[in-house]
Amino acid sequence: MTGQENKRPNELIEHAPVTLRRYRAEDVDALFGAVTESLDHLRPWMPWAADYSRASAQEYLARSVRDWDEGTAYNYAILTAIGGGSALAGGIGLMTRCGPGGLEIGYWVHRAYVGRGLATAAAAALVEQAFGLPGVGWVEIVHDELNVASGQIPRKLGFTEAGRRPLDPPPPSGTGTGVAWRLKKGKH
Repeated sequence: MTGQENKRPNELIEHAPVTLRRYRAEDVDALFGAVTESLDHLRPWMPWAADYSRASAQEYLARSVRDWDEGTAYNYAILTAIGGGSALAGGIGLMTRCGPGGLEIGYWVHRAYVGRGLATAAAAALVEQAFGLPGVGWVEIVHDELNVASGQIPRKLGFTEAGRRPLDPPPPSGTGTGVAWRLKKGKH
């Protein structure tokens, strides 16, 4: 960002080793492929992965366009050149669901890209974008308390644990208790 506060995050964000690109309707094949190749990895923690289908991908992309236009969520494909070419390695979004003054980051990564720092890089990029938006004073990341891997990301980025709350719906392999991590503007 250029120092001026934008009303929306950038649609394309470069933050090595990832590029975040606003989802488009034509991402349906790449999104469906990435999720279905990772279902065993995603289902334990992501309730939306339980009955995932091509129609699920299409609905998500259509909702992503609407949410962006309404300013309620900003969803991105996580793209990487790791392994050659450009692959959809996951998804990440900024959501307004945590209340006025804050944005929540949610993410998932294709099983082939786990442990490569892509979610951490993508989350760092969205923290920068979030703090460039008017009225945003903090960012949250929430995950089930048993999802230790997901909890490493906010820890690496300097978030502090802000509390615990029920997750609705709870993930199949979790306790249903979410750990909420918070980073305040100016602390990153």
